[in-house]
Amino acid sequence: MNADHYEIEIAGIKRSLPLFEVAPGIRIAILNILGDTELVEACASEIAKKLEGIEFDVLFTAESKSIPFAHALSVRTGKPYVVCRKNYKSYMGKALESVSNSITTQQDQRLILDEKDIPLIKGKKVVIVDDVISTGSTLHALTTLLEMAGSKPDYIIASILTEGAEDDWPNVICLGHLPVFKD
Repeated sequence: MNADHYEIEIAGIKRSLPLFEVAPGIRIAILNILGDTELVEACASEIAKKLEGIEFDVLFTAESKSIPFAHALSVRTGKPYVVCRKNYKSYMGKALESVSNSITTQQDQRLILDEKDIPLIKGKKVVIVDDVISTGSTLHALTTLLEMAGSKPDYIIASILTEGAEDDWPNVICLGHLPVFKD
């Protein structure tokens, strides 16, 4: 690691992640998979292997960075995926809404489940998909939406990476862990 980046290997691919200050003296490494087809494809293949033998019906994610990962995982598992949006659109009907406070946005963020997607969730076994799980705020907002939609409560969580204290994420299916950097 140099002062501005954290070097990591994920699914056999090396990346140099920029460090970003989220609070005075606290920095995190930023994984941005948007446009990184090589990494998305490799991560989806590895997570799909880890999901083999696990029964589930649908993949569930939040807009926006994890969408390509959820799509690639959907292709590999043959399961549909549902994306919770950040903004309500009139065509979404009687949508469900939850709020999260992401460490990278540092403000409340709405997550909205389109009315048309509720039947895909109701009574179903769900895998929650994310790129990086850090504080768990987005995860909490997603599980709130799943409860509101009537999914089965025994969720599976799959993420490319976890961040923070490794012990906080013992049940997450992932490919690695990022430390939090304190100056």
